[in-house]
Amino acid sequence: MELFTKTKAVKLRSHLDKYLIAQDDGETVCQSRNGSTRKAKWFVELVDGRTDAVRLKSFAGKYLTASDLPFLLGMTGKRVIQTLPEKISDWRLQWEPIKDGFQVKLRSWCGKFLRANGGTPPWRNSVTHDEPHAGSTVRWILWDVQPVDVTETESLSDYLLTMSSFSSVPDDVLEAASDEYLGSEPGSPISPIPVVSSVRTRRFSVVRTMSPRLSPKKSNSNPFRSAMEFFNNAKAVRLRSHHDKYLHAEEDEESITQDRNGSSKSAKWVIEIVPGSDSIIRLKSCYGKYLTASNQPFLLGMTGRKVLQTLPRRLDSSLEWEPIRDGAQVKLKTRYGNFLRANGGLPPWRNSVTHDIPHRTSTQDWILWDIDIVEIEVKSSRTHPRAEPPPPQIPHSDSLDFDSISSPSSASVISGSFSRQESTESNVSSPPKCEGRIIYYHVADEYGDFDDELGEAYSLNFKGTGVEELTQKLREETGLYEIIVCSRSPLNGKLYPLRLQLPPNNADMHVVVVESSSKVAKEFGRK
Repeated sequence: MELFTKTKAVKLRSHLDKYLIAQDDGETVCQSRNGSTRKAKWFVELVDGRTDAVRLKSFAGKYLTASDLPFLLGMTGKRVIQTLPEKISDWRLQWEPIKDGFQVKLRSWCGKFLRANGGTPPWRNSVTHDEPHAGSTVRWILWDVQPVDVTETESLSDYLLTMSSFSSVPDDVLEAASDEYLGSEPGSPISPIPVVSSVRTRRFSVVRTMSPRLSPKKSNSNPFRSAMEFFNNAKAVRLRSHHDKYLHAEEDEESITQDRNGSSKSAKWVIEIVPGSDSIIRLKSCYGKYLTASNQPFLLGMTGRKVLQTLPRRLDSSLEWEPIRDGAQVKLKTRYGNFLRANGGLPPWRNSVTHDIPHRTSTQDWILWDIDIVEIEVKSSRTHPRAEPPPPQIPHSDSLDFDSISSPSSASVISGSFSRQESTESNVSSPPKCEGRIIYYHVADEYGDFDDELGEAYSLNFKGTGVEELTQKLREETGLYEIIVCSRSPLNGKLYPLRLQLPPNNADMHVVVVESSSKVAKEFGRK
């Protein structure tokens, strides 16, 4: 709830890296990648008598509303629209924010959640309120909340719209006040119209207690969720991905990759616990630079963002990572709810590292890391060591020399998993083999076409050999039942249904999923 009480307006970004948008028609709500438009701005109103609910108002003065209208007949999702109800106390306007890590779920009056849909039209870019029924759609109800600065002009015009809907102030007076105020030149004084003066006084008496910016999140320590015990006594660690590769700081002192060579000094990361927090860390490379969750896209049109080494003048939140336990492994979450992710697949994804949210079950393990302690922090008390400010300039021959790992004192504290990995790394030429094959797939539209707007092709690990087995697996992954699994001809680009058995050599495959009711599927029956 504090994400909304400390700001006047917000933007809501979905797991698809798209923003909640109020359309110009005054009714529709959708998703868009353009977060700079005023349509992405939602003014926050607290609900009288409740401390756990808010109302969200669009730039046009209409409220985000969880309607009871079905999005599609026979489907569970209900439409989310903009409305201007007769009473502001209407419960359909009220949303209960529920924190989930650094993100938020917005629960409607009927216990369902604001959901950003993906997939093929008509679902693509739509917004409903629903409950996620499949593991692959659990992330669809999570939103990043971004505070927005509101100008005085926006505050006044927003309040005038509210008064015109829910007060008895005559329309001609409101219109005159609005025209006089909003029609003036930038920087010119406000005309002393009585209603404007009244509105300004009432408006700013409400927002005076609010902070104009969202304060940085201070995570509370949860012993059942936090993974700080992996780092509390560690001075330096290695991070091993699900590909059995290590997080590496490249020699260009900027790039981050994965590599099987765990004995390199580039695989060593020094731990700093953020002052004032007992659940947030920073990771410093052998070059004295910090592991940074940047805002640069890894590839244009893709959801993943670059992870870099940086040494900023000010230690900001992009350097901070929250360790979250997942069994015996750890997930590292950024300030904005993404996770440190070790990518696989074909180049340029192979060996790359991004921060992202896994959208499919087959990529859930890509954000899990094994922690190997390389160096123990010797402390005289139980207090956490405070992070030292970065030096003005760090030469390459810094004291962070990985050769210390071979000394008797440090060798005795290396974990069992470290020793076990050293024995396997000596044979780099024969990496462990993965059973089955990787299936990369896209979901096509009516005509068999698809685009890459939602990111790279989805993938899954498949151990079978039959087309029917693969079809059933893809039903579970996509949530579509009546489907045909196809391959695209390299000669003419046309789609052809797969028959009976897959190629026997267990090579990775690229397939396209089409619905049986689509026009392209009907063409298959004519051939």
